[in-house]
Amino acid sequence: MTALPTRKLEAFRYTDLRPLSAISFAPAVPFAGVAALPELGLPRLVFLNGAFSAAHSSSFPYMQPFAAFAEESALPLPQINAAHATDGVTLTVPAGVDAGAVVLVSYASGAQPFAFHPRHRITLGAGARLTIIEINKGEGVYWHNPVTDIVVGEGATLAHFRLQAEGTEAFHLATMRAEIAGNGAYEAFTAVIGAKISRAEFHATLTGVQAHTHLNAAQLLRGTQHGDFTSVVQHRAPNCTSRQTVKSVLDGSARGVFQGRIEVDRVAQKTDGYQMNQALLLSPTAEMDIKPELQIFADDVKCSHGATIGALDPEQIFYLRSRGIDEAEARSMLIRAFLTEALEPVTHDVALAMFEAAIDEWWTV
Repeated sequence: MTALPTRKLEAFRYTDLRPLSAISFAPAVPFAGVAALPELGLPRLVFLNGAFSAAHSSSFPYMQPFAAFAEESALPLPQINAAHATDGVTLTVPAGVDAGAVVLVSYASGAQPFAFHPRHRITLGAGARLTIIEINKGEGVYWHNPVTDIVVGEGATLAHFRLQAEGTEAFHLATMRAEIAGNGAYEAFTAVIGAKISRAEFHATLTGVQAHTHLNAAQLLRGTQHGDFTSVVQHRAPNCTSRQTVKSVLDGSARGVFQGRIEVDRVAQKTDGYQMNQALLLSPTAEMDIKPELQIFADDVKCSHGATIGALDPEQIFYLRSRGIDEAEARSMLIRAFLTEALEPVTHDVALAMFEAAIDEWWTV
């Protein structure tokens, strides 16, 4: 088994996985009990403790049997995943087909610490379309280490909306890797609300002319939660665009991390790459680490990044309170306004309603 990465690796400089390595995780056991599964009125594919549950899932014509495959990268978490993966979803949408939307659910629960490592593969043919609404929840001590490999064909569009609301004692370390062909688009939004330690790591490679990716996220953390959003966007063709907007709201002694890197190859002229990270610290003991990077080898590009860290404006709170709005509601309104830009890629009404409900619930707990 590949060892867990340590902070000696630059990519994990701000995320300490020693609390994870201190726990002895057994293999996942069959799920026992009743899962609180979402009812969104869409086809759903359900995994319980990492195993596909046909009894809880809907028929979806583009799903194929799980097949393990070799891990060729040196990334440590996918290496661990490849060594232990036993199940996952394989979705293949033929060229020109609009497959609609499907909900991918993971729910975990067990009396003893356990780990599971799903391996997902999603392939869209030329001109195909698919929306995936991914929901991760659970209770107890467990380690969820999913890897999702994505291929977006010429002119195809994949919208990928992720809600990470794992149990507060859980560990969620997810890796998403997408290859986007010419005129293709990968639109992603991740809401990070749960888990003791979490990491959402995106690797997006733009391989064809006028490919596009949009990687947005919102982290809402409190207590001693740690949330890490890491992205690497590789521009390997001309006239491609990438957008990243990550916003964090941190309370208590929570810690957020944003690492975003844009790499532009020599052939990738006319690249348009942008990343922005903003954080609201609701407590003097909250912490945000930001590390934006631009690695540019082309000479005709437009790339930029920005970062801000601050607190809620007391004058804005006073203004709202002076108009009869209580302080809790005023703070909630300002936080929701702060998160609006990050939610822009969420164009699916069901997904947007899900995220808005999760944000409202986080604030009222």
